[in-house]
Amino acid sequence: MCSRLAARSTRLVLAAAAVTALAATTACGPEDPAENGAAAPTAASSSAAEDRKGEAPAGDSTTGGSTSASGSKSSGGSGDQGESGTGDKSGYGQSCGTNDLDFTVTWEAQPISHYLITAKAKSGITCYLDVNTPSVSFGSGADGVASPVGQGGEDPIKLSGSSVAYAGINVKTTEGEGGKQFEHVIIATTEEDPDPAQVELPDAPTVDKPIVTNWSTERDETIPRVI
Repeated sequence: MCSRLAARSTRLVLAAAAVTALAATTACGPEDPAENGAAAPTAASSSAAEDRKGEAPAGDSTTGGSTSASGSKSSGGSGDQGESGTGDKSGYGQSCGTNDLDFTVTWEAQPISHYLITAKAKSGITCYLDVNTPSVSFGSGADGVASPVGQGGEDPIKLSGSSVAYAGINVKTTEGEGGKQFEHVIIATTEEDPDPAQVELPDAPTVDKPIVTNWSTERDETIPRVI
């Protein structure tokens, strides 16, 4: 009788132990990733991922500038600067523009009455009168444009310092009282010059079919005569 009780007690103890083991297995959490072959993220791999987030897309440059939608790339810098418009203009070979010169107009009574243009380079400028005949006109009408007569002429004339060039104007080459009066004459080194000079005349002459000579360094060569 005692042996049966002992055997039964042993079976109860084993059964209780089995129930306890089963309960312990059920209470365990999710499997450890390391146990099924998946590696846990490390600090080094997380840092690399963060670094990749900050990388620029392929093709971008980190040296400055920008890329347009068409793929062309701007330099991103200011590049070489052009020469200053107020730089030194004393270099030889420069053609004289109207704004490089100072003009005066005087009345000359002998040997034939006419107006004398005197052109002089502005301070610090050295230039050449490449076009032999000045562009001279009175007013804005075509009838006020002075026709060249081809007298005098040196090509080209260098102007610098105190050197000067002359040209003569005969404002009226017709007989009678026809014509218009003007107080100013318009002078330019070329017909295409965008900034001609307007010079006051010593008086207000009557102008009709005016003529003008070529530039010359000799005053006597600039006495305008109708040919």
